[in-house]
Amino acid sequence: MIEIFNTVLYYPLFNLLIWLYNILGQDIGLAIIGLTVLTKLVLYPLSLQAIKAQKSLSTLQPKIEELKVKYKDQKEVMSKELMKLYQENKINPLSSCLPILIQLPILIAVYQVFMKGLGSEGLENLYPFVTNPGHINAVFLGFLDLSKANIVLAILAGLAQFWQAKMMPMAKPTVKTPGSKDEGMASMMNKQMLYFMPLITVVIGASLPGGLTLYWFLTTILTIAQQYFYFRKGKESVGVEAVK
Repeated sequence: MIEIFNTVLYYPLFNLLIWLYNILGQDIGLAIIGLTVLTKLVLYPLSLQAIKAQKSLSTLQPKIEELKVKYKDQKEVMSKELMKLYQENKINPLSSCLPILIQLPILIAVYQVFMKGLGSEGLENLYPFVTNPGHINAVFLGFLDLSKANIVLAILAGLAQFWQAKMMPMAKPTVKTPGSKDEGMASMMNKQMLYFMPLITVVIGASLPGGLTLYWFLTTILTIAQQYFYFRKGKESVGVEAVK
């Protein structure tokens, strides 16, 4: 299993990073930026699918709330009606989690690259067509050591994640009945996650190599840009329809 992970993810990502390091002036920070952009491009269709699913689920939230109130004592019927609602609107509620599940092993592979791949012994895993630089300089822009934990990068990653979550539309309960307590609880949990996850990012990021934290920060920034253009495009489409 480990060998499969190394063959499919670790070795390709490591070799891509070193190849970028060689062609970008042997600056590991620039290589990480290049690696982040390339992996984000590969995952672009999945990321877009997740954003669409999150927005669609938010739009459907009032209807979901009504179903939970209507069938509050009929859990099985409510589940069937929810699935019917998802199918009618062509929404897979799990699709918003798919990019995260896919990106997790990539993140682990990048972590392995920084933990054991940047030493001289790690360079033995280079493909024949990738030039061995002999030594990896972990300093970015001449002063930022990406082999060590960096609290500033960790804070930036946390702030970026908060910004990303804040951009996503959150449905507000429209049915004020005792049967909608579950929705109130879900809304409260969403708000807690909005602040809790960025805090966890800062705490974990402060203990990881700065290169990995930089990768996570840049990935989040690119996701924010993707969300911005998608939501902007949606608003422009609504505006055109209104004019018609």
